[in-house]
Amino acid sequence: MAELVIVDRDGAEHRVEGKAGVSLMETLREMDYGVAAICGGMCSCATCHIYVDETWLSRLPAPQGDELELLQELTSRRPTSRLCCQVEFTPALDGLKVAIAPDE
Repeated sequence: MAELVIVDRDGAEHRVEGKAGVSLMETLREMDYGVAAICGGMCSCATCHIYVDETWLSRLPAPQGDELELLQELTSRRPTSRLCCQVEFTPALDGLKVAIAPDE
């Protein structure tokens, strides 16, 4: 089982099964950790904003196009910010650690 480590908005850490071939947004939305994902993964709302642990950031493809534009609009944006609808979980990401960004 590949694992995903999630830090919720209260700072609590949760270890859940990562689903290969599925976006992080789908897993986080199901877990009810505060990821609204209003647009359903269409990269048009930024309600799935997360912070990727720095040790994992280089293992992910860089954000592109619409994701970059949406991230630039967020006041809580950091260098490690991503929209989890744009990050597909793979077995190579076993142990990936992300934190849920504040709601905007």
